[in-house]
Amino acid sequence: MVTPRRASSPATTTPVGPAPTTTTCGTTLPVRRPARAAAPVDDDPGGRRTTPEERMDEVADVAVVGAGPAGAATALRVLQLCPGARVLLLDAAAFPRDKVCGDGIAAPVFDLLDALGAPGLDALGPPVSGLRVHSPGGRSVVADCARPSRVVPREVFDAALVDAAVARGAVLRRHRVRRVEVRPDRVVLDGEVHARVVVGADGAHSVVRRALGAPPAPDGATAMAVRGYARTNGDPDALVIAFARAAPPAYAWSFPLPGGRANVGYGVFGAPRASKRELLDRLDAELPGLDLDPATVRGHHLPLSTGPRFQPDGRVLLVGDAAALVNPVTGEGIFYGVASGALAARAALLGAGAGAALRAALRRSLGRHHRHVGALARAVPHARFVDAAVVAAGRDRRVFDAIVEVGLERGTASPRVLASIAADYLRLLR
Repeated sequence: MVTPRRASSPATTTPVGPAPTTTTCGTTLPVRRPARAAAPVDDDPGGRRTTPEERMDEVADVAVVGAGPAGAATALRVLQLCPGARVLLLDAAAFPRDKVCGDGIAAPVFDLLDALGAPGLDALGPPVSGLRVHSPGGRSVVADCARPSRVVPREVFDAALVDAAVARGAVLRRHRVRRVEVRPDRVVLDGEVHARVVVGADGAHSVVRRALGAPPAPDGATAMAVRGYARTNGDPDALVIAFARAAPPAYAWSFPLPGGRANVGYGVFGAPRASKRELLDRLDAELPGLDLDPATVRGHHLPLSTGPRFQPDGRVLLVGDAAALVNPVTGEGIFYGVASGALAARAALLGAGAGAALRAALRRSLGRHHRHVGALARAVPHARFVDAAVVAAGRDRRVFDAIVEVGLERGTASPRVLASIAADYLRLLR
């Protein structure tokens, strides 16, 4: 067992780049006073938070398509940089709403949100410090992470983020975007929503991404997962990840929730399409005896960040899953979503130069990490490599911490960490 490392106080996280000057903000995103409060209105019954004064036929400064973590973070950062900006937050769903996810949220996500002016969201779930990882060959590592994660249902977490963005001044409207028209001085959505810049945060099946002419994800650059909620007698203070013995690379998970429940699921990377039933059977093989609530079982697919980057020049930006920013080793996307949303917000201040600015910012912020995690993703299909990584993590705290940081945030694998894994790989060959 790895000896737990005492958690150090997190360094203050500052969103990328200094705040623009008043002149820059006022030129590209004119300041408008928020409309006085009024009764919520919506396109569809069940919507909320939009006011009659905020008419959609006016030109918005930034329109964000998709109000998940990436979209809400974008709105928060734009309004942090330019408090009077007119920011529209469009989503096809009414909040709160469910979202297929493991619900595990690492501490660095909350650091980013604190810096964006949405503090205290880690209180939405109890801390979970432990991590148990089982390799395909039956090796295991059990240790406490340097900082605890939270397990918060996305129905709760996403709604809290939307509330924070609306409280800051964003205008939320329930609206399903179907058409994107790019003009020289603006972007028009469905012929009625006009904005100087549009940010596509609309997930794996992004309408905005398709409208930009993005090629489909290549074979091997997607993942599929099935998720449900179950009663469990497992450790309430440990995230459990069990890598499957069968190829292609896949793992089952069980992340604890209060009240003896857990978010459980099975994800497979770069594989031919599998049915929900097949994935559930594989989940049962890896984590047998789960008391799974069938009404909560849902499937989803994810575009992994091993695919080609696609962010053209111009006034339309892509963030989060819509930008294929999903960790190709773990499937984690919330950290990437929030981080890319903050970067996109600053790029949006440049109007027609936004696309090039975001492309450069992503390269600076995540490029080195993506090179490392991409290389590891090519090694993970080899079961013995995963065995070696788990063995090395069990005997060397630095390897354990590096694996957590690569899998859950923007960490990298140092030569010393890679040498440690390589040494155990060679030992396992004997």
